[in-house]
Amino acid sequence: MLTARDVMTKDILTADADWTLSELASFLDGKNITGAPVCDNGVMIGLVSATDLARAWQNRVSLTAPQDVLREAGNAGVDATEMSGFGVESDSALRVRDVMTPVVFTVEEETLLAEVADMMIRGHIYRVVVARGKKPVGIISALDLLRVFRATAGALEVEAARAEAVV
Repeated sequence: MLTARDVMTKDILTADADWTLSELASFLDGKNITGAPVCDNGVMIGLVSATDLARAWQNRVSLTAPQDVLREAGNAGVDATEMSGFGVESDSALRVRDVMTPVVFTVEEETLLAEVADMMIRGHIYRVVVARGKKPVGIISALDLLRVFRATAGALEVEAARAEAVV
C-alpha cells in the first residue's frame, strides 16, 4: 500500500512570513508552484497558496475605498491622530503572514495515502506537509494525488486489456 513517503515531494520550498505579496508572487511563479509552507525564523507557521494571493489582490480594490475615506476625512478637518485609528493599510504593507492560512495540516511518512486523501477531502485542502517528528520532510499536493490516480488507472487499463487478450 502506498504511503505519504512514496508520493511526497522531498524538496520543500518555503515562503518567508515577511515577504511582500509581490515577492510571494515572484516566488510562486518562478518556482512554478501554487503554494508553500510559510516559515518565520525557520519555524513553520502556516501555508500560503496562489489562491490566498489572488484573494489578497482582489481585496486591493476594496482597500482603495478606505483610502478615499481617509482623504475625504482629512479634507473635512479630521486630524491625523483620529485618522490613525481607522487602521487602513496599503496593499504594499501586506505580508505573507497577513494572507496565509495559519494552520498546517501534517501527516507522518508512514501514513497511508488513502488516509492522506481522506484528510484532504474532509478539510477541503490542497496540500499537506509530511513531517518526521516536528521536522517537515516533504509535501503532498492534490496534483500529486492525481498523478498517483492516473498511474493506477493506467495500470488497471493495461491489466484489463491483457485479460481481454487472453480470453
